[in-house]
Amino acid sequence: MNLFKSKLPKPSELTKQAKDALISIDKNASSNPKAVEKAVEEIAKTIIGIRLTLYGDAEHEPVQENIVALANEIYSSDILPPLLVHLAKFDFETRKEFVTVFGNLLKRQVGSRSPTVEYVCRNSTMLDTLTIGYENPDVAMNCGAMLRDCVRHESLAKIVITSPNVWKFFKFVELPNFDVASDAFSTIKEILTKHKTIVAEFLEKNYDQFFECYSSLLNSANYVTRRQSLKLLGELLLDRANFNVMTKYISDSNNLKLMMTLLRDKSRNIQFEAFHVFKVFVANPNKPEGVLKILSKNKDKLVQFLTNFHNDKEDDQFNDEKAFLLKQIQQIPSVAH
Repeated sequence: MNLFKSKLPKPSELTKQAKDALISIDKNASSNPKAVEKAVEEIAKTIIGIRLTLYGDAEHEPVQENIVALANEIYSSDILPPLLVHLAKFDFETRKEFVTVFGNLLKRQVGSRSPTVEYVCRNSTMLDTLTIGYENPDVAMNCGAMLRDCVRHESLAKIVITSPNVWKFFKFVELPNFDVASDAFSTIKEILTKHKTIVAEFLEKNYDQFFECYSSLLNSANYVTRRQSLKLLGELLLDRANFNVMTKYISDSNNLKLMMTLLRDKSRNIQFEAFHVFKVFVANPNKPEGVLKILSKNKDKLVQFLTNFHNDKEDDQFNDEKAFLLKQIQQIPSVAH
């Protein structure tokens, strides 16, 4: 039966086909739409060929020697950056295939090295292309999937978090397209929680700009954005790596006022997430004067409010924390009128 197997193109042929097609797209972009269409079809075939070389199928077993040769051809031919740039020109299936191929290449290990990760580090505009991809709803989810694959690697996450484009995520998570906004939030969450040392550095260095942008999410008219942002804020502040950031955040009386407002939100879920941030202000043994003054001024109201707060919740940890907060607030000296 082997006689009837279709033969896969050689790795060098696949990358040459892709490169020629990409050149044709650029050359004919404004003058010859039919030539562009033909080139796009060529790329679709090439990406299927690349995927078959990497994964095999019922007819083809993946051959390690071919996989190594293909990866090296992809690096030396530099087809990845322009493929990302032209991603929106491909059909849905081709884009999906490309995301699979990209993810496979990123996972490649040669001893202790990750050659594709090193390649993307050297060609960091690829990360900018993926980030800006959120501006196009047709490719936003594809770009998001690839970007999350990238930021799982610390060296790439560092490039993303220090790029001016990282601030665009505060716009992307508020986009009217729910799927795109949710995907963007998944990506920014991955960026802010995966590699703790570089995130702590970033937050300390960009504290004012970050929390100014973040406050707009906490005040968002969109319920999902508010809830997700509050939950993530709680995770960031309670992470030991962000101790300095947490100390600065809970020393600001404006942040306390915002949490007290969110504690009274009409959504029980938002109230609950706000509680987990509010408790950090109250538990702080070194409360600055501004914070202490607000807590003292609102002491009686807070005690009454927390006594009746989510009493139906069967959660031992929450109930213990609530009891602890009530005790802490009751011990705050009342402000002199």
